[in-house]
Amino acid sequence: MAEELLELEDELENGEGSEELYEKINMVVDKGQEPVRIDKFLTARIEGATRNKVQNALDTEMVLVNDKPVKANYKIRPLDKIVVFSNKNPESTEVLPEELPLNIVYEDDDVLIIDKPAGMVVHPGCGNYTGTLVNGLSWYLGDKTQATTPVIPRFGLVHRIDKNTSGLLVVAKSEKAMTDLAKQFFDHTVHRRYIALVWGDFEEEEGTVVAHVGRHQRLRKIMDAYPDGEYGKEAITHYRVLERFNYVTKIECRLETGRTHQIRVHMQHIGHSLFNDDTYGGNRIRKGTIFTKYQQFVDNCFDIMPRHALHAQQLGFIHPRTRKQMRFESQLPDDFSQVLEKWRRYSTARPNTED
Repeated sequence: MAEELLELEDELENGEGSEELYEKINMVVDKGQEPVRIDKFLTARIEGATRNKVQNALDTEMVLVNDKPVKANYKIRPLDKIVVFSNKNPESTEVLPEELPLNIVYEDDDVLIIDKPAGMVVHPGCGNYTGTLVNGLSWYLGDKTQATTPVIPRFGLVHRIDKNTSGLLVVAKSEKAMTDLAKQFFDHTVHRRYIALVWGDFEEEEGTVVAHVGRHQRLRKIMDAYPDGEYGKEAITHYRVLERFNYVTKIECRLETGRTHQIRVHMQHIGHSLFNDDTYGGNRIRKGTIFTKYQQFVDNCFDIMPRHALHAQQLGFIHPRTRKQMRFESQLPDDFSQVLEKWRRYSTARPNTED
C-alpha cells in the first residue's frame, strides 16, 4: 500500500501541464510610486526573491514590463504592468545521468522534441530517482559521466505528460528558449492535441469541459474537478468525437489550459473515464453488457494496454529563435492501435441481442 501511494504521489508530481512547472506573477505599479530600478523593486516586492534571482530573471527575459523585456536598470513608472515568470523546479535537484533510449524526433540548438513512451516518468521525484526522461537527457546533453550533477545541464522542461501517457514533449536547450516557450504555454498559443479512448458514447459530436482542477479534498493523492467555486485552478478541455464503438469512444482533446491530470479528471467529471485509467475509475467496465464473453474481451484489452488510453499526438509552437511555426505529430503506439482495432471488430460483429 505504501508503495502504491508513493507511485501515485509521483504521478501527481509528473502530471501534464506547464503551470505545474512555472508560476506567473502579475502586478501593477501604484499611481504614487516613485521611479526606482526594477531589480530593487522586485527584490522588495516578491517573497523569497534575492537580488541574484531577480537579476537572472531579467537577464533571461523572464520579466516583462508592459509586455516587453527590460534590463535591470529600468526604472519603473506609475501604472507599469509587470509580469514575472518564475521557475518552480528545484534547481538543486541531483540528477544521475543515465544512458537511456530516447526517441528524439527533432533537435536544433534551441529545442528538442521527444516522443515519450508510456511508463517513463518525466522528472525524478518520490520513488523515481532513476530511469526518468530527465536522467536520459542529462546523459544525452551532458558530459556522459556516471557522476551526480548538482544542476541539470542546460535544458529545461516547460511542460510534462503523465508517466503512463505516451507522446510528444518539447524540451528547451537554453534559458531564452525556455522562457519563450513558457510564455507561449501561458498565453495558450501552443497547439496540443491528445487522442483518448473513453468509456461511453456521446450524444454530441464535440463539446467543452470547464471545471477547476485541484487536489481531491478528501483523497489527497488524486485530483478532482470543481465546477463551482474558487478551489483548484481554472481548466478548459475541448473534445471532439473521432470514432464510436458503442461502449467506448475515441476522441480528440485540445487543452486550453494544462493542469495536472486535466484530461483524465475532466473526462471522469462528465462520466467518460479514460479506458483502463486505474486512478479515475476507468479500469473496470463502465458501459456494456453482463455477458461473460464481453468481460473477457475487455480484460483482453486491458492486458494489451495496461495503462490509461491517452496519447499526446500533436504539438505545435513558434520556434523561440526563428519565429517559424513548428508542428509535430506522433503515431499511436502499438498497444493503443491494437486496442482500437479490437474495438472496431467487436462493435461491428456485436449481436443486437447484447444491447
